Amino acid sequence: MSGKKLKYVLGAVFIGLVLWFIKDAFTQPGVQDLQGGFEEVALYRNENNTGPIQRIYAVTVADTQRAQLQQYGDYMPHTKYGSTKVYFFLKGEPAPVKVFPGEQNFDAQFQKNCLAVYEKDAMGQMRLVKWPFK
Repeated sequence: MSGKKLKYVLGAVFIGLVLWFIKDAFTQPGVQDLQGGFEEVALYRNENNTGPIQRIYAVTVADTQRAQLQQYGDYMPHTKYGSTKVYFFLKGEPAPVKVFPGEQNFDAQFQKNCLAVYEKDAMGQMRLVKWPFK
């Protein structure tokens, strides 16, 4: 193979790889691809960017039979040494529109409507607890 031909082949391979990487970057699965009809209704994130980041979400679910709760929680952002909590509620039932830090992350009146809670702790350990809570 001549030097000029080799350059064209390597250039074509390089361009092909770049196009493949770009396509792959824009077609990654996400929350919108999950079954269950998820809708985020409340979010809290502390403003401490130098220490542990705490994220708390309240999410409604339209179809509890097909809902992929564990996968939804896995898609939520998580920071090393931070924590992420996702509370799931049935769509159409009362759900909190505001969540906050502390032991109780939303008004107690919504506790009976909570279907499940997903937690990812500071060490990256995940846990999904479905109703009734133990």
